[in-house]
This record gives sequence, structure tokens and C-alpha cells, in this order.
Amino acid sequence: MLEVTNIAKSYPTPRGPLDILSGVGLTLRRGDAASIVGPSGSGKSTLLYIIGALEPPTSGGVMLDGVDPFALSPDKLAVFRNQRVGFVFQDHLLLPQCTVLENVLVPTLVGMTTDDTHMRARELLKRVGLAGRLDHRPSELSGGERQRVALARALICQPPLLLCDEPTGNLDRAAGEVVADMLFDLHGQQETMLVVVTHNTELAARCPIRFELVGERLEQEKN
Repeated sequence: MLEVTNIAKSYPTPRGPLDILSGVGLTLRRGDAASIVGPSGSGKSTLLYIIGALEPPTSGGVMLDGVDPFALSPDKLAVFRNQRVGFVFQDHLLLPQCTVLENVLVPTLVGMTTDDTHMRARELLKRVGLAGRLDHRPSELSGGERQRVALARALICQPPLLLCDEPTGNLDRAAGEVVADMLFDLHGQQETMLVVVTHNTELAARCPIRFELVGERLEQEKN
């Protein structure tokens, strides 16, 4: 279960604190899929980074399966993020010198890459339609293919939480639809908790739980 409670975030400026988020809360269970929309600069990505323990809140709390990531030591926090949270960003952030297979296996290097993880990586790449591209480098792939590699990489450690920041933002409509289909298919197969930040209203509408950031606060859309 993901529990986000009364999150606030502000940044110091010469004119005083700049408030980005205030009183934000949400709860998700395994298998839930939620989208967050809102205007540029509203704090969507900031909230996602707080949920993923990449950035601490000014106040409030985050609990993932009973663990407060911000109470962990730096070393344990790094392991927590690696094992418990998968990230897909707008820019795929693949390593250009590595093959497709090697990129997917990068998160497993924190522990030990085994035959099982190699098998899982190959299976994930098969599911996203890239079984024949294992030895290719990112420069040899289309934008949509690179984002599919990023999706497989995010899921290689079987995290309970998958966070996506504009996963189709850099893709044309056709490629974006393919990535979105694969995202929701894999989410359903693995029963992750999925949070998608997006400007794409069609992508947001595919999530049964929908939020909008309005004036520093998170409002849930009523069905």
C-alpha cells in the first residue's frame, strides 16, 4: 500500500518560501492505477519525486508497504528505491554505450545479476516487442522503442510501485499509444501500483483513479 499524508513542499527564495504543494494526500493499493494532471509548474513532477523518495517533502509523510523511506539511512534509501520503486521518465535515460539487454539489467547490478534476472530481462523485452533487438544500442532504436526499453528496465526488479513522468511526452501519437498499451498491460500482469503524471488527457483517462493538482492541492476526480 502507498500512503501519502499531508505532503507540503516549498523552496526558499529571496522573497520568502515558494509553496509548491500543500496538504496533499492519496492512498493506493496493489493493482491501482492513478493519473495526475495539472498545468505546467503545478508541482506534478515534484510530487512524483517525493512519492518515489527522490526528493524529501518539507512536511508530511510517505509510506510504502509500511516503510517510511525518508527515515532510512542513505545506503538503505538507495536500496529501497532500487528494489521498491520503478521509474519511467519523459526522456528514456538509457546508457548509450550499453545494449538494450544491458540497459534493462542496470538496476540489478546493485545486487547480483543472475541467470534468473537475465531470463526475466529477456522476457520483459519480449513482452514489449523487442526480443530481436537485445544487442542493439539506443542510437539504433526509435524513440518509442527506447521508451519501451525504459519500461522494461523499470520493472526488472519487480517493484510494487511504478512511477511514470510524462512517459509518452516525447513520442508521436502512434508510438505513444503503443507505449501506453504496453504500460497498462504490464501493470495489469504484475499488479503494481501505478502513478502516471501526464498532460495527455487520453492517457490520464485510462487510469481508474484520476487526480488534478489545483492551487497546490490534489483533488480527486469524481466518477
